[in-house]
Order: sequence, then C-alpha cells, then structure tokens
Amino acid sequence: MVAYLPIAVFLGVAIAFAILPVVLGRLIRPTPPPSEGKLAPYECGVEPTRDAHARFSIRFYIVAMLFLVFDVETVFMFPWAIRYRQLALFGLIEMVIFLAILIFGYIYAWKRGALEWV
Repeated sequence: MVAYLPIAVFLGVAIAFAILPVVLGRLIRPTPPPSEGKLAPYECGVEPTRDAHARFSIRFYIVAMLFLVFDVETVFMFPWAIRYRQLALFGLIEMVIFLAILIFGYIYAWKRGALEWV
C-alpha cells in the first residue's frame, strides 16, 4: 500500500486545488442584493424587444441540422484524405458512396425548400 501513497497524495492535492478556491470565494466575496441591471437579460447591450421564450420557425432548426450533417461530412473526409493511399480503391468507393448519400440528401432538402428563408 505504500506504493500507492504518492498517488493518494496527488489525488488529494488535485481535489483540494479544485475545491478550495470555490469554497474560499464563497466565504470571502461580498453578497449585495442584485440590482435591476444585474437581473435584466443581456443581448449585446441592446434592450430586449420581446420575450426570451419566443417561438422560432422550424426552418431554423432544419437548417441547423443540415449544417451539422455537412459539418460531420468534413469530419469524416479529413481522415480519409490523410489515409487515402493506404485505403486504395476500397476507400475511394466507400467515400463516393458516402458523398452520394449526402448529395442526395442535400438535393432532397433543397427540393423540399428547407434552405429557403420565407
């Protein structure tokens, strides 16, 4: 068990290093009552014109999902491009199939009007 003593000490110091500043900050800081300005919602220095819980059009979420899909596409293409020579013809065919599926999805979304802001 003596061999584990340095690990236990290191773990104790790491936990104390994380918790001690939070506890000291809570004990030392002043706690005045919050002002009206502190409780106001902040939007780039502009006074809010409507409720923060306003509804958004579903098109916003569809475009966001399309962005994520095509962002994931680039994440998969980067390692493929790095290992292109090792993957040879099999890797090329797999990437063509992957890109074809994404392109068909993009064309489908385009035809359905998902990219139109109306």
